[in-house]
Amino acid sequence: MNLTDNAVQVLEARYLQRDEAGHITESPEQLFARVARSIAAAESEFGGAMAVNQWEERFGKVLCNLDFLPNSPTLMNAGTGSGQLSACFVLPVEDSMVAIFDSLKLAALIQQTGGGTGFSFSRLRPRGDFVTAGGGTSSGPVSFMKIFDAATEHIRLGGKRRGANMGILRVDHPDIREFIESKRDGCSLQNFNLSVAITNEFMQAVQDDGPLTLRHPRDGKPSEEISASELFETMSQLAWETGDPGMVFIDTVNRANPTPALGPFEATNPCGEVPLLPYEACNLGSINLRHMLRESTAESGPAITIDWDRLAETTHTAVRFLDNVICVGRWPATEIAQRVKGNRKIGLGVMGFAEMLIELGIPYASREAVDVADKLMQFIAIQAQDASEQLANERGVFDNWSESIHARQGRRLRNATLTSIAPTGTIGIIAGTSPGIEPLFALAYRREHVLDEQTLIELNPLVVRFAKQHGISTDHLLAKVQSSGSLAGSDLISEGDRELFRTALEIEPSFHLQIQSAFQKHVDNAVSKTINLPESATVQQVSDVYTQAWRLGLKGVTIYRYGSKDQQVLYLGVDQQPYEQEHFARCDPQACKL
Repeated sequence: MNLTDNAVQVLEARYLQRDEAGHITESPEQLFARVARSIAAAESEFGGAMAVNQWEERFGKVLCNLDFLPNSPTLMNAGTGSGQLSACFVLPVEDSMVAIFDSLKLAALIQQTGGGTGFSFSRLRPRGDFVTAGGGTSSGPVSFMKIFDAATEHIRLGGKRRGANMGILRVDHPDIREFIESKRDGCSLQNFNLSVAITNEFMQAVQDDGPLTLRHPRDGKPSEEISASELFETMSQLAWETGDPGMVFIDTVNRANPTPALGPFEATNPCGEVPLLPYEACNLGSINLRHMLRESTAESGPAITIDWDRLAETTHTAVRFLDNVICVGRWPATEIAQRVKGNRKIGLGVMGFAEMLIELGIPYASREAVDVADKLMQFIAIQAQDASEQLANERGVFDNWSESIHARQGRRLRNATLTSIAPTGTIGIIAGTSPGIEPLFALAYRREHVLDEQTLIELNPLVVRFAKQHGISTDHLLAKVQSSGSLAGSDLISEGDRELFRTALEIEPSFHLQIQSAFQKHVDNAVSKTINLPESATVQQVSDVYTQAWRLGLKGVTIYRYGSKDQQVLYLGVDQQPYEQEHFARCDPQACKL
């Protein structure tokens, strides 16, 4: 197992177990052994002790090899007293004081154990509405969001990371303008990502420059008629200024609802990759695509290709692992346990897509990259479905299967959903690869505000290796990369090779969206992807991204214009020379034999 210095730093800060005095009591190898042992324990119900041992070894192997990693709460809590292993929850927010604070209490318990929470505030009556109890008036959804935000501010997720929330409001809610502008002051709702639940009706009204009717959430009666295009321009302006709100195309989301008889989706998890019903949770995990490659021999010499056999085997192992997480996990409320076990949703995704493309010699901003994304995710989706069908034969279908679209289609599955593309920000660091399906943010950058006040310096090792392989002066290349984070305008390498190392801010938004669309076609949950825009981007470009995303049939879209927040996580370039070559902290491979 090769762990980068940053991976070790993150593991020590957040994941490795500690004693009461705060001293670390396990190594990375022991962490993966703990997780493998805990998750494999689910096999005792279906195959006995022999199956437990077999799968403990297989789970341990993919974890130690960093071929696959589950979401953070599983790494933190499996085999411990907590046992809460899910990252994604959605909680209802009904229009009563008791219901609102019941959800707040449950959110606090979830965040305490490492989970993130999503909420739709669309059912709350608007500001100024008459309240029968007490004879006063409502303060509106945004005021209650601030209460949730304040609670999250004082709860560190699992004691190890900041809280994360998604706040969603329907575009036709009377308080939609207050919601859209709620983060304009730069200090409110800092523990929330915001998204507007966008309807097709609204988007069509924008195209037609027509009206939007705002409706009271209790009875659906019209309360006001406004210009749809003006509201759309306001959303784009605020996203340009602050990064929020994003958009969730709620009609598209619900067309893909696998259990429509149980109700519609109203909200997603904090990063938008999993639409969930009220009280539902989802377990996520990601395959390290950089490891799904092999060197083959061709007439022209050695060539890097995708190792489809290894990818298939890893997918099957990962699906079984994630289904086992549902078996052994503990849930913070009975309603959540019932809903999770009723649908058994999992979200298998990927990380390292950008680095896979570089290894294959394919620029991210290319039609070939879009084709690879399409073929790759289709293959994973088919393999995941095969794995879930095998589990259904062994263990039975999910409880609500008979009410699902899978029953109508004659597919016996163990899990209502199987795939999702998560951002993998932290587990991507542990795996030592690029996050999710994002392009390289930069070839050298600073990661701040993730481990308290510590700064992580990142230098992509592939560009260093490329320089050495092609006889390029490493000193000159590093000087360029470390100052600006990219090779734009450099004459150190050819124009064609610079294309291979184009970074997120150098890639046209259309290619960001095409890659997201290619993955979404084969993902039954959703895709977390940021459309990175340079600081010079215009409000009109933001509007164009939102419109194109809707036309492509995406389930959601998020933009971030570089420098639009006073405090952000990733900064281009580094202040000092971090490395002169690939720099790894080595772990003893023998210690990883489970």
